[in-house]
Amino acid sequence: MTASLPASRGVPWLRAAGALLAGLGVALSAYAAHGAEVAVRANLQTAALHAFGHGVALAALARGPIARLARLALSLLLAGSVLFAGSLAWKALAGGSSAAAPFGGGLVLLGWLLYAIAALRD
Repeated sequence: MTASLPASRGVPWLRAAGALLAGLGVALSAYAAHGAEVAVRANLQTAALHAFGHGVALAALARGPIARLARLALSLLLAGSVLFAGSLAWKALAGGSSAAAPFGGGLVLLGWLLYAIAALRD
């Protein structure tokens, strides 16, 4: 009889944040399609696509044992996605500035690069 080890929970707060981000992406997309003015639809759809895709990635990748570098990478993905999508949505919905979008995009790119390095180290 072999003893089974308990499954690692991964990083629950990153999984939960990813699920919320993906849900926000669905909501933004629905609003862009049904309620937003034509002039802001493209920004909202871009924000929705980014939030949904990275939210799903976070929810999936933050499972199981996660090395420190991978955890940092996923944290950067979350922060960058919130900045990028949030900045575009802020501009579309409230007339604010989207100046944080390039910084958010840079964090996302860095996060994916670090995740790739972490994956090669496993």
